Amino acid sequence: MDIGTAKPSLAERALVPHHLIDIREVAEPVDVTQFARLAREAVEGIAARGRPVLVAGGSGFYLKTFFGPVADEVVVVPELRTRIAARMAAEGLPALVAELRSLNPGSLGALDTANPRRVTRALERCQASGRTLEQLAASFAAQSGAFSDWNVELTELVRPPAELDLRIEQRAKAMLEAGLVAEVTRLLSAGLKGNPSAARAIGYREVIDFLEGRIDAERLEPEIVRNTRALAKKQRTWFRTQLPANRTLIGLGDLSSG
Repeated sequence: MDIGTAKPSLAERALVPHHLIDIREVAEPVDVTQFARLAREAVEGIAARGRPVLVAGGSGFYLKTFFGPVADEVVVVPELRTRIAARMAAEGLPALVAELRSLNPGSLGALDTANPRRVTRALERCQASGRTLEQLAASFAAQSGAFSDWNVELTELVRPPAELDLRIEQRAKAMLEAGLVAEVTRLLSAGLKGNPSAARAIGYREVIDFLEGRIDAERLEPEIVRNTRALAKKQRTWFRTQLPANRTLIGLGDLSSG
């Protein structure tokens, strides 16, 4: 996944060592718990060599790993997940919410009971652990983060809205000109759709829609631009509400230099 992820080039990686790049085949999912372990190993290795560590890029949720716990130790076996999914399909959301209420006689807290995915995940975790949502939340809050013993400083690089919009347009155009459609075609043969998170990444999902006939060529670039802008808006909210206080730098670099 080179073009659609803006992966650092071989020249950039030769100039500055990068970590956690090209560590999995495209069909192999990685979850946030695995990422935290791999990131910790990389950070410890860099520090042991006496070098400073700079974390850059990635999703907001994975970035949160550096500031606190993001996942508990509840293991949901595939059989349980399949069984609850089948109940959702056969009985609908109200049946699952009713069972959740029976397992949580006190309260469902802030759970969005109109959101099928959140209800399903909550029921999976209650059944897998034998605990209430309140107990699970308390246990989660008591956990230490993967980097709780490290000094982590956060800086957010932002750009004026007009410049950001222009960069998004240029980025979509550059990806397509660099061969994104050919890259996705190759990755589909390598099992991309077996990794839902990767297949739904912006740039990849629109090209898959194009290759499978759901959108035409004229809509491909505008769809990537529209969805990237929506993601950028969502990210700004996430950074503001989910991450600790930080300093902000305004980026005003030449658009042609990246």
